[in-house]
Amino acid sequence: MSPIRALPLLALSLVSQAVASNPAVRMQVCNDYHCDIRRPASLSAGQWRELQQLFSNVGDPIEERRRIGTAIGLLEQWVGEQTGSWRDLPRNEGEGTEAGQLDCIAESINTTTYLHLMTRHNLLKWHRADARQRRSAWIFNVHWTASIRETTTGQRFAVDSWFFANGTPPVIMPLEAWSRGLEQTLNKP
Repeated sequence: MSPIRALPLLALSLVSQAVASNPAVRMQVCNDYHCDIRRPASLSAGQWRELQQLFSNVGDPIEERRRIGTAIGLLEQWVGEQTGSWRDLPRNEGEGTEAGQLDCIAESINTTTYLHLMTRHNLLKWHRADARQRRSAWIFNVHWTASIRETTTGQRFAVDSWFFANGTPPVIMPLEAWSRGLEQTLNKP
């Protein structure tokens, strides 16, 4: 092959390598109660590599759920620095009065965004992102969560980041137990 013909192939190869090493992961995230305001956020190449490494060598679904929790905490921190949601307090403690406070609607949408990001980029081996879920014991007591589905068993798990301050790994538990409100019995920070 002549050097002139090889140049386009070399350029394409270099561009492909640059894209692979810096994926420019971008997303839109909720930045307030009810997700009325969305803000752009992105991950640096270093953050993306850290996320990829977090999911290398996962041996079973239980370990992957632990790592999903760690990843959600990291993503909340990284995104929070860009959007101001680093201020997010547990539950509804901020009551929407402070910038960056999120309710369960916004938390579940953001967590679902992160889970779809992990699924889309094949970081997860044992799970995939699933639809948001809601429970409503009473007409005015509605609560939302993100969810995942274990690929080998089909079992669904709630991934609920609303209970804790920004950056704390979420409650991950069987969706059936979450639907009954059993996460209230957990002792977490």
